[in-house]
Amino acid sequence: MRSVAGCLLPVAIAAIACHARVPAATGNRQPATFRVCSDPNNLPYSSAQLSGFENKIADLIANDWHARVQYTWLPQRRGFARLTLKQGDCDVILGVPANYEQAATTRPYYRSTYVFVSRRDRHLGVTSFDDPRLHQLKIGVQLDSPPTHALAARGIIDNIAGYPVSDPTRNIVAAVANGDVDLAVVWGPQAAWYAKQQHVALDLTPVSPQIDLPFLPFVFDISMGVRRGDNALKERLERELDRRHEDIEKILDQYGVPRV
Repeated sequence: MRSVAGCLLPVAIAAIACHARVPAATGNRQPATFRVCSDPNNLPYSSAQLSGFENKIADLIANDWHARVQYTWLPQRRGFARLTLKQGDCDVILGVPANYEQAATTRPYYRSTYVFVSRRDRHLGVTSFDDPRLHQLKIGVQLDSPPTHALAARGIIDNIAGYPVSDPTRNIVAAVANGDVDLAVVWGPQAAWYAKQQHVALDLTPVSPQIDLPFLPFVFDISMGVRRGDNALKERLERELDRRHEDIEKILDQYGVPRV
């Protein structure tokens, strides 16, 4: 998962500003600005073409606040929050883990999970890391990810195909579709996005257990993040998340984001 999701690999992000501080357009006044810090090439979350689900959520909020969305684009790598949110270039990160240490986070607005990805015509039906067939199947995983550790803890090592975290998620999903691997374990939102682009139907099944004891989570709450101390914006966003809950759910459904 490519973004700020700490232990998730890397996952999604975005931001706002000027909201309550700048009045809505009246007369010759400039409209309020909903400033979003985002990765220009990080689908399904965000893109410079504004085709990600975080872009759609930003539009929804900006419309309610009579504001225009203004993006600060930066590839989502280490230091993203420091170089954007903390510098004041933006005011909110639209997709961070609920326990993200680099920001004050809102209440979660969705919870997603890692999934097993397999070809539908294979009828594998793997749902658990404890399935004995995992010792024989060729499994694609991103290196140093939670699935890697769960499989290694079960002695499943020799039949693993490791993909660098920097490798686009589309490649590991395409490997399943092409038969290069039998199964992959991928962060849900990205798995769903790239599964739709394959030439064969793929099945996505939430992994089990959700938490591999003693504590290796595969399910993560996703929130919005603001600068620490900006409680007014945090509270305003939470009211918006409550008000627009059903609309945000519809956007996530359109992108096939698996929720648990």
